[in-house]
Amino acid sequence: MKVILAGYNLDSTVIEELKANQPSRSDVTPETLSAAYARISRDPSSVEELRAIARREVDRARRSNKTIIFKMGHHSVAEHAVFNFDIIGISRLVVEEIEKFRMGSYTEKSQRYIKLKDDFVIPKEINEAGKKEIFIKTINNQNELYNKLYSKLRPYFFDKYPEYARDPKKHSILDGWAKEDARYVVSLATQSQLGLTMNARSLEHLIRRFSSKKLNELKELNQKIYDLAKKAAPSIILFTEANDFDSLTYDELKARSAALMESYTSPADEEVHLTDCTPDADIKLIASLIHSTTLNSYTDCFQRAKKMSQKEKIDYLKTAFEHMEFFDSALREFEYVDLTYELIVSAACFAQLKRHRMATLCTQAYDPSLGVNIPPSVADIDMGKKFMECIE
Repeated sequence: MKVILAGYNLDSTVIEELKANQPSRSDVTPETLSAAYARISRDPSSVEELRAIARREVDRARRSNKTIIFKMGHHSVAEHAVFNFDIIGISRLVVEEIEKFRMGSYTEKSQRYIKLKDDFVIPKEINEAGKKEIFIKTINNQNELYNKLYSKLRPYFFDKYPEYARDPKKHSILDGWAKEDARYVVSLATQSQLGLTMNARSLEHLIRRFSSKKLNELKELNQKIYDLAKKAAPSIILFTEANDFDSLTYDELKARSAALMESYTSPADEEVHLTDCTPDADIKLIASLIHSTTLNSYTDCFQRAKKMSQKEKIDYLKTAFEHMEFFDSALREFEYVDLTYELIVSAACFAQLKRHRMATLCTQAYDPSLGVNIPPSVADIDMGKKFMECIE
């Protein structure tokens, strides 16, 4: 057995220094890895040799990538190339759009650990509509109240949880709760920043989707991402144009949906509603675990699971968790059980939900008619009225 670390992420400053060395290097690109790995299935040479060839012949490697991806349809080779982006000064709304893509890694500015400043994005659409002045005034009012709320919430949490207040190591938790609840009053225009890591195939998908979006901030961001990625790896970022599927599908569905729902006028009235779930979920889960750990058919495993008493089921499932640590995920068999919810949540709450990207999250547009969530802590410090005045 032989294992070689073939590559890893480098800071762009280091990469540029490598390129600047004499003699200059053309092989400082992730494309050589994609090209080398693409040849594994057809070339008996060792992977080491294939990588060496790709580094020596970068132009040939790029032609190979384009042929394999474009003509042969093997897009998976692009997944071997990975990009890191610093994305700075974008709105919380655009952060949500970026993080809809499940096949990426994101670390964003935390509103729990970092106190917000008065930075915000003024959308081009607001400017063009002649609403810039009222927009800025509204945001400034929100930011002013955010600071007032934070200054009152911090001592509130320290008083409410004296056992935490006595422990300096827990002070950051209390301070974080104050920031989290204060942020309920701020706009989705609030500036944020994040680090984004994504393989080339997923990045191409993001760029293509964003190419069909109408929001100007998103279009500007998309162009910047595309320009940087295309320069670094021109042979594996290929299908990026706006297209009818991404541009028209939801609009056409919206029109047809409106016609279908004309006689249905009642909005959702429950904040949490379980709309669907897997029938016989506990039996199916146990049957799946038995199936994975025996050589019996799934049908027999299911029949046996059906005969188990409630106590037997609980005892059996406890075994699946007995050795679990805080960093462990539930066993794969748990994915056979689905729960579908309709939720009415605030933007602040959704900011937490959206991090769970392996779930299926489908959202409606933000709807002010659903109302406003006021954190209980804000009501406790007698700032609920001020909160609503600011929102209205």
